[in-house]
Amino acid sequence: MRPASLWYGSHPLSILLLPLSGLFGLLVALRRLAYKTGMLRRHKLPVPVIVVGNITVGGTGKTPLVIWVVESLRAAGYRPGVVSRGYGGDATSEPQLVKADSDPAAVGDEPVLIAHRAACPVAVAPRRVMAARVLITDRGCNVIVSDDGLQHYALERDMEIAVIDGDRRLGNGHYLPAGPLRERAGRLRSVDITVVNGKALAGECRMQLIGVTAQSLADAHIKRDLIEWRDVSVHAVAGIGNPGRFFDYLRGQGLSVVEHPFPDHHRFQAADLRFGDDLPVLMTEKDAVKCRVFAAPNHWYVPVSASFDTDCQQRLQRLLAKIKPHGSTG
Repeated sequence: MRPASLWYGSHPLSILLLPLSGLFGLLVALRRLAYKTGMLRRHKLPVPVIVVGNITVGGTGKTPLVIWVVESLRAAGYRPGVVSRGYGGDATSEPQLVKADSDPAAVGDEPVLIAHRAACPVAVAPRRVMAARVLITDRGCNVIVSDDGLQHYALERDMEIAVIDGDRRLGNGHYLPAGPLRERAGRLRSVDITVVNGKALAGECRMQLIGVTAQSLADAHIKRDLIEWRDVSVHAVAGIGNPGRFFDYLRGQGLSVVEHPFPDHHRFQAADLRFGDDLPVLMTEKDAVKCRVFAAPNHWYVPVSASFDTDCQQRLQRLLAKIKPHGSTG
């Protein structure tokens, strides 16, 4: 059974798991209290820290927002760097500097994607403060963006941006494992801004993910407009937190989709993309970084970018404009 059917529906098993959820919630509360009271140490960096994260498990569109934040900071004259846990990677030493051609199996798929798209210094480590210090001392970064770092309280932060899925919202409202919550829903009241990927409520900032072209995995110089595949059957592959969002997006572009969902952070092999025909195989950019080594001519990925309406974009830019170097009074 997929977690989505348990967390975003009314599955009876979720009721049976409520005692474990209660224990999880208690541990979360005690951990946060330990950081608040100083029982667990928090590390303050000499540069501002912006956290982009969520309070649920699963895909919310966080990575495109991280890239947008990095690009906005760079346009404002900063030298941003990104730190991440590197989930899905198995590197034995820390921290690891990530490049656009790094092995996702070692450092994680999302950090490689960020390094490729944002063209900024990226470092991964379970202890993010170590990764951040490397970026500050070795790469000259003067602002740090912590990817998926909302619950990483060991790293002090100057700003918090939470991202939620506009369709799934907070699911059944339960903590793991009965529901998708990492923290209580009230945690959203303490962040600086809540960005919603899709349908937003009053006070929230609505984000859309836009991508109208497909990029060949086998040849970086070849692109095709998605509209060229209108009414054409394609295999759609997604190893992300919410594969259905990708499939629905392609259908919205007029494609006829054969769905192939995989678990989040799935380590793809060539056999995963063989379907016994020559139909185009379309995947997310996050999946593409793991499939380049065995790319075939019919393999494509769809890069997406975060887009906002004017009011929301101005809200985000005003928020980022408040970031000042530590010690600055201007």
